[in-house]
Amino acid sequence: MKKEFWLVIGSQFLYGPEVLDTVEKRGKEMATELSFHLPYALVYKMTAKTGKELSDFVREANYRPECLGVVTWCHTFSPSKMWLNALDGLQKPWCHFATQYNRDIPNEEIDMDFMNLNQAAHGDREHGFIGARLRKPRKVIAGYWKDETVQKRLADWMRVCIGADASRNLKVMRFGDNMREVAVTEGDKIEAQKRFGWEVNTWPVGTLVEYMDKVTDKEIDDLMAAYHAAYDFATDDVSAVRYQAREELAMRRMMDEEGCGAFTNTFQNLYGMRQLPGLASQHLMAEGYGYGAEGDWKVGAMTAVMKKMGEKENGSSAFMEVYTYNLAPGKKYSLGAHMLEVCPSIAAGRPRVEVHPLGIGSREDPARLVFEGKAGKAVFVSLIDMGGRFRMICQDIECVKPILDMPNLPVARVMWKTPGDFETALECWIIAGGSHHTVLGYDVTAEMMRDWARIMGIEFVHLTKDTRAEELEHDLMVDDFVWKFQG
Repeated sequence: MKKEFWLVIGSQFLYGPEVLDTVEKRGKEMATELSFHLPYALVYKMTAKTGKELSDFVREANYRPECLGVVTWCHTFSPSKMWLNALDGLQKPWCHFATQYNRDIPNEEIDMDFMNLNQAAHGDREHGFIGARLRKPRKVIAGYWKDETVQKRLADWMRVCIGADASRNLKVMRFGDNMREVAVTEGDKIEAQKRFGWEVNTWPVGTLVEYMDKVTDKEIDDLMAAYHAAYDFATDDVSAVRYQAREELAMRRMMDEEGCGAFTNTFQNLYGMRQLPGLASQHLMAEGYGYGAEGDWKVGAMTAVMKKMGEKENGSSAFMEVYTYNLAPGKKYSLGAHMLEVCPSIAAGRPRVEVHPLGIGSREDPARLVFEGKAGKAVFVSLIDMGGRFRMICQDIECVKPILDMPNLPVARVMWKTPGDFETALECWIIAGGSHHTVLGYDVTAEMMRDWARIMGIEFVHLTKDTRAEELEHDLMVDDFVWKFQG
């Protein structure tokens, strides 16, 4: 299915047919040119002059699956009472693009005809009022439409809408239940389906074992060839790697049959399995499936969504767990890893397939991918259930090449620092309730995550270098009251 975004431009009959023709011509020109700089087509649909036109447009936008969002702009003044009914019924993400056709005011040419035609500064303020009056969630992007920074923000919003659409259609397959006694992996699946669209259900591990028994040697051979093409092998234990291939093929088949885009498992529920899926889970994540360890379906779903929001709809986002700190003065870093399941999309180099003992789970030594995470700016995202509602916590981080080689740590690992004071950043994360299970994203931004949270109607907490614990505590207390009041 093609994916596109629809542009509707506001005007009115007051200015006459010549002005309306010019607005339409410019709208088509802008949509065509912008589409060259955006990840998805921006399609000019109409210049709206009446409320009926807009209501008809919104009904079609809501109905058509290829339309993933609506962009509005007012070239001239466009009375917003005519927009009221349409915007109130809009179900797709909305971006108010506050721009204008011309960059500069033409000193010699400007007259009242020019003023009547080019009233975006006038019209967009009227349009902004009705959005605020309706309390309608919307993205506002202001600036000249040919500026690269403005185009980048519009492109990022489009990717957010891709994530929102993926979320509305996401199914999560839980292989067994959660890890026993862990609190943060719990959550309200009904509220999650209502809010995000996620269908979260459980399948017995015994069913997975039955699927594993049906995997053929030929299928394993083919997947082994794919492993060799993508990864270096640093093990002679081929049987352990082939067993991971068997697990991957079975999990993929079950998920594809059910239309699932994310999955969870736990080392406490491996009945009938010889290994905890390691390489199997990592390779599935590399191909776009979301994953959550210990049954954490929230982080599994968010991994799938953030991957969709990344480059080419399978970006550099990965399930991540914070394990330990380096607290030496001037060298304060966090080390993230997991027993096995970190996505190779964030690797700095070519990952290695290795086989080592796991230490928990009472199973055979599992094959896994070992690598260092790449350096660069990233975000750390946690989605938690606050009881009746969800909160998203997003922290700015900077990943670095690990300062230690850690030769006896046989897992994928990422090291990062938080901008500003290490202790304050850690205190703020804990005050906000951030989980030890997170999604680490390189090609999504805090602004994109805020936009996604706005579309979904959930609380968003952004922890930056300027966040202070006392102010955060106060803000969270106020937010808690407001969100409860909103219902």
